[in-house]
Amino acid sequence: MKIFIVGTAYPMRGGIAHYVALLYQKLKQVGHDVKIISFKRQYPAFLFPGKTQEDLSKELIKIDSEPLIDSINPFTWFKVFFKIRAEKPDVIIYKYWMTFFAPCYGTIAHLTSWFTHSKSLFLCDNIIPHERQFFDGFLTQWGLRKVDYFIVQSKSVRDDLLKYKPDARYREVPHPVYEIFNENYTEAEARKKLKIVPDEKVLLFFGYIRAYKGLNYLIDALPIILEKMKVRLIIAGEFYEGHTQTLHQIEQQNLEKFIIMKDDYIPNEDVGLYFGAADVVVLPYVTATQSGIIQIAYNYNKPVITTRVGGLHEVVKDGVTGFVVPPEQPQAIAEAIFKFFDENRKQDFSENIKIEKAKYSWDRMVEAIEEFERSTNKKYRS
Repeated sequence: MKIFIVGTAYPMRGGIAHYVALLYQKLKQVGHDVKIISFKRQYPAFLFPGKTQEDLSKELIKIDSEPLIDSINPFTWFKVFFKIRAEKPDVIIYKYWMTFFAPCYGTIAHLTSWFTHSKSLFLCDNIIPHERQFFDGFLTQWGLRKVDYFIVQSKSVRDDLLKYKPDARYREVPHPVYEIFNENYTEAEARKKLKIVPDEKVLLFFGYIRAYKGLNYLIDALPIILEKMKVRLIIAGEFYEGHTQTLHQIEQQNLEKFIIMKDDYIPNEDVGLYFGAADVVVLPYVTATQSGIIQIAYNYNKPVITTRVGGLHEVVKDGVTGFVVPPEQPQAIAEAIFKFFDENRKQDFSENIKIEKAKYSWDRMVEAIEEFERSTNKKYRS
């Protein structure tokens, strides 16, 4: 099968680029002819809150891609369409995660539908973004209109999809585990490097920081936790918003000596350092669909404490691979952390994760893509 993947790819950074790289590798491994169409400009500089859009890691996930798309230049969207028309892929897979890309992806999908026999598949992290705007509904309907098939990765995304496209043909496949980060550090090695006492209790908040991720609620939970037990909180990720407010919150509660903060994008070679040092990953999201951070945690067999929002509780099994608590409740976060350590759940949760994560395989994603193509492309079936 001939496949084009349209999405963020090396040398751009982040979870979407990692996802595209893994999907590309898995499809190639089973014999498909795969090409990636990526961005030469993903966001205008004034819309990107981070320090750089390129991956500056030493351990890079290098894959071949053709950077054709400028997200705000329609001429490049037509250039991608002409490439599709010339090369005639069976399927175009779009990695879709926010409304900003609906005009670009939707235009290419419309043109492909009208003038080629190629089929389009949206692989959806979200349908509607976490920070919603008044124009999201209109752009979403345009972006989804001419798409042949969808893969959603949680029930909440499925529900959003059917709200905007009730007749959508879709399959629900869980977000696969990220398998690309090296496990270079034992717990002892990681803690020594981070200057953490070997037997100290360690919490990890990981990933870029925005308001919807609820870091402020975890910080508010920390004084409650410290009344009963000594813990260290690692905050590892680049602030996209709220940096000044977070520092003020920490200072007001005199928490500086209990927090290790790495305010930057974490390069690939250092991901294992922070997960290696942690006893448990804490993700106190206010809103969510799913989280790639859970899939990184599962790669390292790390338990997760998270909130009952979106599809997070579908992946974190309460009392099995972690704990799930109500959102925006510091007391509930603290009580889950108490329970985790008081009941010594680290080892049994980790063992459960080794079993549970088998359902989050890339094989299931590849099978879903192949099933879609077989059901829609007579040429391929013959």
